[in-house]
Amino acid sequence: MKTDLLRFNGAVEHDPSIDAWLQAHHGELGNIAREWFEVHDGCPVACLGDVPFGYVNVFTSHVNVGFFQGAALPDPARLLQGTGKRMRHVKVKPGTAIDAAALRNLIEAAYAEIKARVENG
Repeated sequence: MKTDLLRFNGAVEHDPSIDAWLQAHHGELGNIAREWFEVHDGCPVACLGDVPFGYVNVFTSHVNVGFFQGAALPDPARLLQGTGKRMRHVKVKPGTAIDAAALRNLIEAAYAEIKARVENG
């Protein structure tokens, strides 16, 4: 599935307000969000330049690790959830085991996919 690239005008490499946002979420959910947020480059979402490929968000009972082009990602471990045209996410819950290697593979695949699209138009 090839689509136009979503771009965030004004994207910055590191915004201190994101650190504050992450620190405001305490307990197990905050720890999960910080762990998976550290996988990427510190943007409010994981970006390659101004092109987003992933995000982390905290909800009441879980954390989403999401992918802007998740519907196109290989997911042999079947972690991805959602029915959107493009976006998919993985729900991470306290006390529930997650296949960390499979999630890291999704993150790496999302980065590689967007990098190839940026570099090749």
